[in-house]
Amino acid sequence: MMKHAWDSYRQYGWGHNELKPLAKKGHSTNIFGNSQMGATIVDALDSLYMMGLHDEFKDGQEWIEQNLDFSVNAEVSVFEVNIRFIGGLLAAYYLSGQEVFKVKAVQLAEKLLPAFNTPTGIPWAMVNLKSGVGRNWGWASAGSSILAEFGTLHMEFVHLTYLTGNPAYYQKVMHIRKLLAKMDRPNGLYPNYLNPRTGRWGQHHTSVGGLGDSFYEYLLKAWLMSDKTDTEARKTYDDAIEAIERHLIRKSNGGLTFIGEWKNGHLERKMGHLTCFAGGMFALGADGSPDDKAGHYLQLGAEIAHTCHESYDRTVLKLGPEAFKFDSGLEAVAVRQNEKYYILRPEVIETYWYMWRFTHDPKYRQWGWEAAQAIDKYCRVSGGFSGVKDVYSSNPTYDDVQQSFFLAETLKYLYLLFSSDDLMPLESWVFNTEAHPLPVLHLANLTLPGNQAQR
Repeated sequence: MMKHAWDSYRQYGWGHNELKPLAKKGHSTNIFGNSQMGATIVDALDSLYMMGLHDEFKDGQEWIEQNLDFSVNAEVSVFEVNIRFIGGLLAAYYLSGQEVFKVKAVQLAEKLLPAFNTPTGIPWAMVNLKSGVGRNWGWASAGSSILAEFGTLHMEFVHLTYLTGNPAYYQKVMHIRKLLAKMDRPNGLYPNYLNPRTGRWGQHHTSVGGLGDSFYEYLLKAWLMSDKTDTEARKTYDDAIEAIERHLIRKSNGGLTFIGEWKNGHLERKMGHLTCFAGGMFALGADGSPDDKAGHYLQLGAEIAHTCHESYDRTVLKLGPEAFKFDSGLEAVAVRQNEKYYILRPEVIETYWYMWRFTHDPKYRQWGWEAAQAIDKYCRVSGGFSGVKDVYSSNPTYDDVQQSFFLAETLKYLYLLFSSDDLMPLESWVFNTEAHPLPVLHLANLTLPGNQAQR
């Protein structure tokens, strides 16, 4: 599947950010500022390397050496460029040792720093790589920045300081953490929106799906990546998860555990595909939980995995919808037409992989194999892989996009699910939210600013 996805991109979309597999041409979205930055190449490198596709890796490396240029007049998503490009380049560097990847990661990171020039230090959502001018998404609550965007920089930025010796990256993300720690949290929950001018919360929406998701993930992973010395991150994670369990996690009438969304003072009984990553997160965070709750969190991870598998199993294509409800009678199914699509997303398979690593229960490989077969049957086209618009239709229409995260995440997690545990052991590697592995840092032999207590 990886060969087909990569070869198709190589043939029809090379250098473009993504591929239109039916039209057989390049594709780009506004998150990359409509500039040709080879997002699929950068996102896929570490997957190619792990899978032993070294000729393909070399082709990608050559393109990057010759063509990857960040001095373009393009307005890009700080979050997306961080997780896909900086994460992808750093992982490629750590896996292969090729210096070019580190050099490019640092060049790009320097272009992102102006996004932090706000009254509060909470970065803008978008920055122009050439001018350094930042702004926020027009649709976000009252000009707010988004929790999952400004809260998903920590892993990459700590590594940038580690590799360059420049404290600026570490300082920027620690400043965000300190600011959030001082803020009042309604019900102990973090709202999804924060205004970078005033430092006040926007609307009180809370989600473990899009807009919130990876903020929580990066608290846990900051602790893991620090070789469990960053206890402040662990405590913040534990407190947040406790509030999430109290206010957002429920059991449906049919016995399915789900994570709802807090909106306008009540719980919406709907879960997004993106939220399915949380099963893996709970399992990953089980060891080290307060009050002997490790078993509880492993069990919670298993319950979320089961619910998300049901969302796949209750469709015609055996692929999961974008969002699904838990209302009377209808459970784990999409109700609205615009929530019935599957765009090659990885989160459910990601959770299967973590659950497999921690339990070795064969059902997780079985479930992963079902998903792999369904993707290969319904999403594979002659020019690559495409998302589908309705997973409840036996004759679905394609969306004609091969997402870069399909190669970075979906296929990587499937490959890891069927590989042995000694490929990328979790004691040594922490995966960023785009499935790019970064090594655990043994900070005893590293001076990070403000880290004196841990030396």
